[in-house]
Amino acid sequence: MRRAFILVLALAMLFALTACNLAETKTGSADKGYIGLAMPTKSSERWVADGENMARLFQEKGYKVDLQFAEDVVENQISQIENMITKGVDVIVIASIDGNTLTDVIAKAHARGIKVISYDRLIRNTPYLSYYATFDNFKVGVLQASYIEKKLGLKEGKGPFNMELFGGSPDDNNAYFFYDGAMSVLKPYIDSGKLVVRSKQTTMAQIATLRWDGSLAQSRMDNLLSANYSSEHLDAVLSPYDGISIGIISSLKGIGYGTKDKPLPVITGQDAELASIKSIVAGEQTQTVFKDTRKLAAQTVKMAESILKNEPAEVNDTKSYNNGLMVVPAYLLDPVSVDASNVEQEIVGQEYYTKEEIGLK
Repeated sequence: MRRAFILVLALAMLFALTACNLAETKTGSADKGYIGLAMPTKSSERWVADGENMARLFQEKGYKVDLQFAEDVVENQISQIENMITKGVDVIVIASIDGNTLTDVIAKAHARGIKVISYDRLIRNTPYLSYYATFDNFKVGVLQASYIEKKLGLKEGKGPFNMELFGGSPDDNNAYFFYDGAMSVLKPYIDSGKLVVRSKQTTMAQIATLRWDGSLAQSRMDNLLSANYSSEHLDAVLSPYDGISIGIISSLKGIGYGTKDKPLPVITGQDAELASIKSIVAGEQTQTVFKDTRKLAAQTVKMAESILKNEPAEVNDTKSYNNGLMVVPAYLLDPVSVDASNVEQEIVGQEYYTKEEIGLK
């Protein structure tokens, strides 16, 4: 009996010790930090990748994570952020749907001592941002426009060529940086007549695509073609984003573009989404701007860790991003122009997609 009692007691102590260790492990993870990740939508593969990459990196470092996608509904995103505040997160990383709508909820976070990092899209009209992590958005537009410039031989004086312009979502601050970067290259050619925009739609107000919606872009392209290109060939399209580019291509192919006698125009893009990389390999979309969001996620994790340690985070831009109430200290990563000539090196070589995934033999 005594031996049995001792055995039971030993097993009980072992169980209690194991349970205690498990509890400490769980508590220690929560104690290290609780991170909220508010992403705009799952309808774009890049936002899914951004959210999942950040969540994985934070979790690997022992942080607790609350990852939410708002499906491009502003009210959803505000509600999700309010829930994160209620749960007691320490830092919230926000890729906003509409950068002008989060003033009040960020003020609530600030009142609770919660720090906010603006991710990829600048949040406006709040003095309570700690940092901004993004790519060099002006350079994205420059890369897109410079590609058109090179492919058409504009520097060598070739032309005139017909071109149409598409912009990003008017509620996304980045859309204006992309546009300004592109127009810094294209406007002199438009002014000189080397590039002819037959629709005469050249301002952001005229060319914007709400929520970056490819179907809206396709519908607008349908209208542009029927009104201006019944007897003219379209030579180039400035598209700021791959989802828009795919919509544009669908419209063009619908009226016979993409044949030997009627080749597709030069079409730019951004984000290196799988459908567009496959399109580039297939000879349809011409170019995209690759922004390795894995690097952006890693940089954002570093920023959050610095905040939690009460240390200044690494930044490389303290002038460019004024949100209306403050200049937000930012870290900008470099984008890369990708076309058929370097897609294997830049996309496959960086292990972003495999050759099989993109249809490259």
